[in-house]
Amino acid sequence: MSIHPSAVIAPGAIVPDSCTVGPFCTIGPHVVLGESCTLISHVVLEGRTRIGARNTIHPFTAIGVAPQDLKYGGEPTETEIGDDNTIRENVTISRGTVGGGGITRLGSGCLLMACVHIGHDSQVGSHCILANAATLAGHVIIEDYATVGAFCPVHQHCIVGKYAFIGGGTIVTQDVLPFSKTSARRENKAFGVNCVGLERRGFSPERIRALQRAFRLLLVSKLNTTQAVEKMRELEGEDVALLVEFIARSERGVIK
Repeated sequence: MSIHPSAVIAPGAIVPDSCTVGPFCTIGPHVVLGESCTLISHVVLEGRTRIGARNTIHPFTAIGVAPQDLKYGGEPTETEIGDDNTIRENVTISRGTVGGGGITRLGSGCLLMACVHIGHDSQVGSHCILANAATLAGHVIIEDYATVGAFCPVHQHCIVGKYAFIGGGTIVTQDVLPFSKTSARRENKAFGVNCVGLERRGFSPERIRALQRAFRLLLVSKLNTTQAVEKMRELEGEDVALLVEFIARSERGVIK
Protein backbone atom coordinates (compact mmCIF):
# COMPACT_ATOMS: atom_id res chain seq x y z
CA MET A 1 0.00 0.00 0.00
CA SER A 2 1.27 3.48 -0.90
CA ILE A 3 0.04 6.00 1.68
CA HIS A 4 1.67 9.39 2.01
CA PRO A 5 2.66 10.23 5.60
CA SER A 6 0.45 13.33 5.58
CA ALA A 7 -2.72 11.36 4.71
CA VAL A 8 -5.24 10.76 7.51
CA ILE A 9 -7.11 7.45 7.40
CA ALA A 10 -9.60 6.89 10.21
CA PRO A 11 -9.81 3.56 12.04
CA GLY A 12 -12.53 1.47 10.40
CA ALA A 13 -11.89 2.66 6.84
CA ILE A 14 -11.19 -0.12 4.33
CA VAL A 15 -8.32 0.70 1.98
CA PRO A 16 -6.88 -2.24 0.00
CA ASP A 17 -3.13 -2.67 -0.39
CA SER A 18 -3.40 -1.96 -4.11
CA CYS A 19 -4.61 1.63 -3.53
CA THR A 20 -2.48 4.77 -3.66
CA VAL A 21 -3.35 7.57 -1.22
CA GLY A 22 -1.50 10.81 -1.91
CA PRO A 23 -0.59 13.79 0.28
CA PHE A 24 -3.14 15.38 2.60
CA CYS A 25 -6.00 13.02 1.79
CA THR A 26 -8.62 12.37 4.48
CA ILE A 27 -10.62 9.13 4.59
CA GLY A 28 -13.45 8.73 7.11
CA PRO A 29 -14.19 5.68 9.27
CA HIS A 30 -17.12 4.38 7.18
CA VAL A 31 -15.43 4.61 3.76
CA VAL A 32 -14.81 1.46 1.72
CA LEU A 33 -12.39 1.70 -1.23
CA GLY A 34 -12.12 -0.90 -3.97
CA GLU A 35 -8.93 -2.29 -5.46
CA SER A 36 -6.37 -0.14 -7.30
CA CYS A 37 -7.91 3.25 -6.60
CA THR A 38 -5.69 6.33 -6.78
CA LEU A 39 -6.27 9.41 -4.64
CA ILE A 40 -3.80 11.90 -6.04
CA SER A 41 -3.79 14.47 -3.21
CA HIS A 42 -6.08 16.59 -0.97
CA VAL A 43 -9.04 14.23 -1.49
CA VAL A 44 -11.77 14.07 1.17
CA LEU A 45 -13.90 10.92 1.50
CA GLU A 46 -16.59 11.11 4.17
CA GLY A 47 -19.73 9.39 5.37
CA ARG A 48 -20.91 5.91 4.47
CA THR A 49 -19.17 5.87 1.10
CA ARG A 50 -18.47 2.81 -1.05
CA ILE A 51 -16.15 3.26 -4.01
CA GLY A 52 -15.41 0.52 -6.54
CA ALA A 53 -12.18 -0.48 -8.24
CA ARG A 54 -9.70 1.47 -10.37
CA ASN A 55 -11.09 4.93 -9.74
CA THR A 56 -8.76 7.91 -10.10
CA ILE A 57 -9.68 10.90 -7.92
CA HIS A 58 -7.89 14.20 -8.46
CA PRO A 59 -7.00 16.95 -5.96
CA PHE A 60 -9.52 18.92 -3.90
CA THR A 61 -12.40 16.54 -4.56
CA ALA A 62 -14.90 15.84 -1.75
CA ILE A 63 -17.07 12.71 -1.92
CA GLY A 64 -19.75 11.61 0.53
CA VAL A 65 -19.95 15.00 2.19
CA ALA A 66 -23.14 16.14 3.94
CA PRO A 67 -25.92 17.20 1.56
CA GLN A 68 -26.63 20.88 0.99
CA ASP A 69 -30.16 20.46 2.31
CA LEU A 70 -31.45 22.28 5.38
CA LYS A 71 -33.65 19.29 6.22
CA TYR A 72 -30.62 17.03 6.67
CA GLY A 73 -30.09 16.17 10.32
CA GLY A 74 -26.99 14.01 10.24
CA GLU A 75 -28.72 10.74 9.32
CA PRO A 76 -26.41 7.90 8.18
CA THR A 77 -27.11 8.20 4.46
CA GLU A 78 -24.84 6.86 1.73
CA THR A 79 -22.79 7.45 -1.41
CA GLU A 80 -22.01 4.70 -3.90
CA ILE A 81 -19.54 4.86 -6.80
CA GLY A 82 -18.79 2.15 -9.35
CA ASP A 83 -15.57 1.19 -11.14
CA ASP A 84 -13.15 2.86 -13.57
CA ASN A 85 -14.25 6.45 -13.08
CA THR A 86 -12.06 9.51 -13.58
CA ILE A 87 -13.00 12.27 -11.16
CA ARG A 88 -11.13 15.49 -11.80
CA GLU A 89 -10.26 18.47 -9.62
CA ASN A 90 -12.72 20.18 -7.26
CA VAL A 91 -15.59 17.74 -7.79
CA THR A 92 -18.17 17.50 -5.00
CA ILE A 93 -20.56 14.57 -4.52
CA SER A 94 -23.05 14.85 -1.65
CA ARG A 95 -24.44 11.84 0.15
CA GLY A 96 -28.17 11.15 0.12
CA THR A 97 -31.01 12.29 2.34
CA VAL A 98 -33.68 10.24 4.07
CA GLY A 99 -36.44 11.97 2.10
CA GLY A 100 -34.72 11.28 -1.24
CA GLY A 101 -34.01 7.58 -0.82
CA GLY A 102 -30.87 7.86 1.27
CA ILE A 103 -28.21 7.28 -1.38
CA THR A 104 -26.37 9.16 -4.12
CA ARG A 105 -24.99 6.96 -6.91
CA LEU A 106 -22.43 7.21 -9.69
CA GLY A 107 -22.05 4.29 -12.09
CA SER A 108 -18.91 3.02 -13.82
CA GLY A 109 -16.70 4.33 -16.61
CA CYS A 110 -17.67 7.98 -16.13
CA LEU A 111 -15.63 11.15 -16.60
CA LEU A 112 -16.41 14.00 -14.21
CA MET A 113 -14.46 17.06 -15.28
CA ALA A 114 -13.30 19.85 -12.98
CA CYS A 115 -15.78 21.53 -10.63
CA VAL A 116 -18.68 19.15 -11.29
CA HIS A 117 -21.25 18.94 -8.50
CA ILE A 118 -23.55 15.94 -7.96
CA GLY A 119 -26.23 16.85 -5.45
CA HIS A 120 -27.87 14.62 -2.87
CA ASP A 121 -29.89 11.60 -3.99
CA SER A 122 -28.86 12.04 -7.63
CA GLN A 123 -28.42 8.90 -9.71
CA VAL A 124 -25.79 9.04 -12.47
CA GLY A 125 -25.52 6.02 -14.75
CA SER A 126 -22.48 4.47 -16.40
CA HIS A 127 -20.29 5.83 -19.21
CA CYS A 128 -21.51 9.38 -18.67
CA ILE A 129 -19.52 12.57 -19.21
CA LEU A 130 -20.15 15.62 -17.04
CA ALA A 131 -18.10 18.51 -18.39
CA ASN A 132 -16.55 21.33 -16.38
CA ALA A 133 -18.87 22.88 -13.78
CA ALA A 134 -21.91 20.81 -14.73
CA THR A 135 -24.15 21.04 -11.66
CA LEU A 136 -26.79 18.51 -10.67
CA ALA A 137 -29.28 19.63 -8.05
CA GLY A 138 -30.75 17.02 -5.72
CA HIS A 139 -32.74 14.06 -7.04
CA VAL A 140 -31.47 14.33 -10.64
CA ILE A 141 -31.23 11.20 -12.82
CA ILE A 142 -28.62 10.98 -15.57
CA GLU A 143 -29.07 7.82 -17.62
CA ASP A 144 -26.28 5.77 -19.21
CA TYR A 145 -24.04 7.28 -21.92
CA ALA A 146 -25.40 10.80 -21.47
CA THR A 147 -23.19 13.89 -21.80
CA VAL A 148 -23.89 17.07 -19.82
CA GLY A 149 -21.98 20.05 -21.20
CA ALA A 150 -19.94 22.62 -19.34
CA PHE A 151 -21.71 25.09 -17.03
CA CYS A 152 -25.05 23.28 -17.27
CA PRO A 153 -27.24 23.46 -14.17
CA VAL A 154 -29.84 20.66 -13.99
CA HIS A 155 -32.97 21.34 -11.92
CA GLN A 156 -34.16 19.03 -9.14
CA HIS A 157 -36.01 15.87 -10.24
CA CYS A 158 -35.06 16.25 -13.92
CA ILE A 159 -34.11 13.19 -15.96
CA VAL A 160 -31.52 13.21 -18.74
CA GLY A 161 -32.18 10.28 -21.06
CA LYS A 162 -29.74 7.70 -22.42
CA TYR A 163 -27.26 8.87 -25.05
CA ALA A 164 -28.44 12.48 -24.77
CA PHE A 165 -26.01 15.33 -25.41
CA ILE A 166 -26.59 18.68 -23.69
CA GLY A 167 -24.67 21.63 -25.09
CA GLY A 168 -22.66 23.89 -22.79
CA GLY A 169 -24.46 26.57 -20.83
CA THR A 170 -27.92 25.01 -21.15
CA ILE A 171 -30.21 25.49 -18.15
CA VAL A 172 -32.15 22.25 -17.79
CA THR A 173 -35.53 22.58 -16.09
CA GLN A 174 -37.37 19.74 -17.89
CA ASP A 175 -36.49 16.20 -18.89
CA VAL A 176 -34.00 15.78 -21.75
CA LEU A 177 -35.01 13.30 -24.45
CA PRO A 178 -32.83 10.21 -24.88
CA PHE A 179 -30.71 10.15 -28.05
CA SER A 180 -31.18 13.91 -28.48
CA LYS A 181 -29.01 16.98 -28.96
CA THR A 182 -30.33 19.68 -26.66
CA SER A 183 -28.87 23.17 -26.49
CA ALA A 184 -29.48 26.76 -25.44
CA ARG A 185 -27.91 28.08 -28.64
CA ARG A 186 -30.94 30.33 -29.13
CA GLU A 187 -33.36 28.94 -26.57
CA ASN A 188 -33.61 25.58 -24.88
CA LYS A 189 -34.52 23.19 -27.68
CA ALA A 190 -33.96 19.66 -28.84
CA PHE A 191 -32.24 19.77 -32.23
CA GLY A 192 -32.80 16.18 -33.31
CA VAL A 193 -30.77 13.00 -32.97
CA ASN A 194 -27.28 12.93 -31.44
CA CYS A 195 -25.99 11.21 -34.59
CA VAL A 196 -22.26 11.66 -33.97
CA GLY A 197 -22.52 10.39 -30.41
CA LEU A 198 -24.58 7.38 -31.46
CA GLU A 199 -22.15 6.50 -34.25
CA ARG A 200 -19.29 6.60 -31.76
CA ARG A 201 -21.24 4.23 -29.52
CA GLY A 202 -21.67 1.72 -32.33
CA PHE A 203 -25.22 2.47 -33.49
CA SER A 204 -25.89 1.18 -37.01
CA PRO A 205 -27.17 3.53 -39.74
CA GLU A 206 -30.50 1.70 -39.61
CA ARG A 207 -30.95 2.39 -35.89
CA ILE A 208 -30.11 6.05 -36.37
CA ARG A 209 -32.51 6.41 -39.32
CA ALA A 210 -35.33 4.89 -37.23
CA LEU A 211 -34.67 7.46 -34.50
CA GLN A 212 -34.57 10.28 -37.06
CA ARG A 213 -38.01 9.30 -38.31
CA ALA A 214 -39.32 9.38 -34.74
CA PHE A 215 -37.73 12.75 -33.98
CA ARG A 216 -39.18 14.26 -37.16
CA LEU A 217 -42.64 13.34 -35.93
CA LEU A 218 -41.93 14.78 -32.51
CA LEU A 219 -40.05 17.97 -33.40
CA VAL A 220 -40.81 18.96 -37.00
CA SER A 221 -44.35 17.84 -37.75
CA LYS A 222 -47.35 19.93 -36.80
CA LEU A 223 -48.56 17.23 -34.45
CA ASN A 224 -48.76 17.93 -30.73
CA THR A 225 -46.80 15.68 -28.39
CA THR A 226 -49.68 13.26 -27.76
CA GLN A 227 -50.40 12.89 -31.48
CA ALA A 228 -46.73 12.49 -32.31
CA VAL A 229 -46.28 9.77 -29.70
CA GLU A 230 -49.23 7.85 -31.14
CA LYS A 231 -47.60 7.95 -34.58
CA MET A 232 -44.23 6.99 -33.09
CA ARG A 233 -45.79 3.86 -31.59
CA GLU A 234 -46.33 2.62 -35.14
CA LEU A 235 -42.58 2.74 -35.87
CA GLU A 236 -40.35 -0.29 -35.33
CA GLY A 237 -37.27 -0.58 -33.15
CA GLU A 238 -36.31 -0.85 -29.50
CA ASP A 239 -34.75 2.62 -29.50
CA VAL A 240 -37.98 4.24 -30.64
CA ALA A 241 -39.90 2.25 -28.03
CA LEU A 242 -37.49 3.51 -25.35
CA LEU A 243 -38.02 7.09 -26.54
CA VAL A 244 -41.81 6.70 -26.42
CA GLU A 245 -41.65 5.16 -22.95
CA PHE A 246 -39.45 8.01 -21.71
CA ILE A 247 -41.94 10.63 -22.88
CA ALA A 248 -44.86 8.73 -21.36
CA ARG A 249 -43.28 8.58 -17.88
CA SER A 250 -41.97 12.15 -17.82
CA GLU A 251 -43.44 14.14 -14.96
CA ARG A 252 -41.77 17.50 -15.65
CA GLY A 253 -42.37 17.43 -19.41
CA VAL A 254 -39.67 17.09 -22.04
CA ILE A 255 -37.59 19.69 -23.84
CA LYS A 256 -38.71 19.78 -27.50
